[in-house]
Amino acid sequence: MLEARNIVKTFNTGTVNEKKALKGVSLTLHDGDFVTVIGGNGAGKSTFLNAIAGVWPVDEGQIIIDGKNITKFPEHKRAAFLGRVFQDPMNGTAASMGIEENLALAFRRGSRRTLKVGITNSERTLYKDTLSRLGLGLQSRMTSKVGLLSGGQRQALTLLMATLKQPKLLLLDEHTAALDPKTAKKVLDLTQEIVNNQHLTALMVTHNMKDAIQIGNRLIMMHEGQIIYDVAGEEKKALRVEDLLRKFEEASGEEFANDRMMLAK
Repeated sequence: MLEARNIVKTFNTGTVNEKKALKGVSLTLHDGDFVTVIGGNGAGKSTFLNAIAGVWPVDEGQIIIDGKNITKFPEHKRAAFLGRVFQDPMNGTAASMGIEENLALAFRRGSRRTLKVGITNSERTLYKDTLSRLGLGLQSRMTSKVGLLSGGQRQALTLLMATLKQPKLLLLDEHTAALDPKTAKKVLDLTQEIVNNQHLTALMVTHNMKDAIQIGNRLIMMHEGQIIYDVAGEEKKALRVEDLLRKFEEASGEEFANDRMMLAK
């Protein structure tokens, strides 16, 4: 479902601020894979997701989704293939628009726009049914402005919007990091439910090592723009946080030093 082949990205090339963010990253995801991504600050996790999403062009390499080479596609053209949820609940939705209007935008992502009426009755029924599964009571607030929602409600809505049309690949960039622990767990449980029920292929960056171990069928660890550890199946299930720390030290030759991730053990 995803083939990233030798992805290279350098920022501020030729200056004193030159940063080699991705150093030949290659990764293959099969249909239905749910991969968690961990690593310290500056490891290249978010940069890799941005490369896939087309936020900026890569210097070298290819990005192929479901057999289609999208390396040269601009960000808006990749929207037909991708769903994405950001770390900040304020991203991914239009605050001044209603809940049903936001869902309508997501429903039309990657499609041609016309001058027909904005939301049909059948669409409105679909949105209500979909919202009711969240268990947040949003189906009775369809016309409410999204800016009035709590962070957790907004992130749950963003997740719903990102998966409404069953994307080829779902990108989750620390999408629970800005939420309180109770809300983060609810959004994370909802994420697993949607990914499993829709049989989606997903790539989730997280700073929480326990979540990285418990969620999904595969885990990769990044360090200084490279993948240094890739584990799946029963071996992944048997991991402990201490094992990940040891693996990091073995693969990188350094002691893991990221307070945010250590606190999330």
